[in-house]
Amino acid sequence: MAIVRSLALQETLEVERVIDHLKGIDDGPTVVFFGGIHGNEPAGVFALKQVFGEIRESHLPIRGEVYGLAGNLGALQNGTRYQKEDLNRIWFPNRIDGISLESSNGYDEELELQNLYALLREIIKNGKPPFYFLDLHTTSSDSSPFMVMNDSLLNRKFASQYPLPVILGIEEYLHGALLSYINELGYVSLGFESGQHDDEKAIENSVNFVQYSLGLTQSIALSERRMATLKWAISRAATAPHKFYEIYHQHDIGPDGHFKMFPGFVNFQVVAKGRSLAMVDGVELKTTKKRQIFMPLYQKQGSEGFYFIKPVPRFLLWLSKQLRQFKVDYLLVCLPGVAWRSKEKDTLVVDQKVARFFAKSVFHLLGYRARQFDATHLVVKSRERVSKSEEYRNTPWFKP
Repeated sequence: MAIVRSLALQETLEVERVIDHLKGIDDGPTVVFFGGIHGNEPAGVFALKQVFGEIRESHLPIRGEVYGLAGNLGALQNGTRYQKEDLNRIWFPNRIDGISLESSNGYDEELELQNLYALLREIIKNGKPPFYFLDLHTTSSDSSPFMVMNDSLLNRKFASQYPLPVILGIEEYLHGALLSYINELGYVSLGFESGQHDDEKAIENSVNFVQYSLGLTQSIALSERRMATLKWAISRAATAPHKFYEIYHQHDIGPDGHFKMFPGFVNFQVVAKGRSLAMVDGVELKTTKKRQIFMPLYQKQGSEGFYFIKPVPRFLLWLSKQLRQFKVDYLLVCLPGVAWRSKEKDTLVVDQKVARFFAKSVFHLLGYRARQFDATHLVVKSRERVSKSEEYRNTPWFKP
């Protein structure tokens, strides 16, 4: 159990790992919400407590199962992003297996990871598809609400139901994220950033998001009018347009680095060439051309200073869908310098000395996540191979 404090509301809550769990008598989806994966982001926890409480008080019928899970209980108790290491950067299969085998060696975030993993495994084992995993976060700077996701067509189709800006490609930069781990299992998994950590509006935005998601997944039967009202409220809170954006640069902060973002930057802000962004190890960092900034860091804990993003043209979204559906990537291994790395044919290794014409953007179009393996090789893994799209085909949002 953890005592969680909201500076926005000047209130505290006592929460267990399972904030709440609702199970209906009718078949339906399994929907899992996470709050407080970062302990200095309590808005999601308070929002989940409120929504579940309202459902219980109103005796609303539930289809399937709905879970609200608290992430880093120790960090939530302390009001810090994490205790020893970021819980949202350690979801690697080998790390999980190691902790599961030697649980007595676990500490702080490892124990949080072990407990969350065991709970997730039980939910997936005993729950009924389709599964939805939605992670609630807030940001250190003032922000328009937005969504982040691994760019599979399944995730993209579901995210399109929300009137929000959507960020693609974050999994190439944030290694070991919870949602990336779940996405590797093939399920719909999205992150929602509702606003600034200690802003009351962030809680309100999270409440609207959770309610709208429950209606969208048909966990709760909401009228068309109610869904339209929630969609309008979500759209009204977002100051950035409903577009898809792609991350193309991350500023890393080294373990001994000194980084301080200059004040006044907000998500989706277009920054002119020559603008001073931050002090990095005593040196003023300036933009070399016009940029659009994303996730500027205004807190002490964290290893990512900021990102640069750019809108994805609609034509490229359409083109990538066609290329993926026709599995054009299978032709890549016919080219010199490209070979399958796995028997499952979901991972390619690319020798960039031979296949110099291949940039990461090409693999993004084809549905691959690209990471540098060594100085001359890329390892790219398909986002599409594992998607359990068949489990979602009968949902209203999936149909054309």
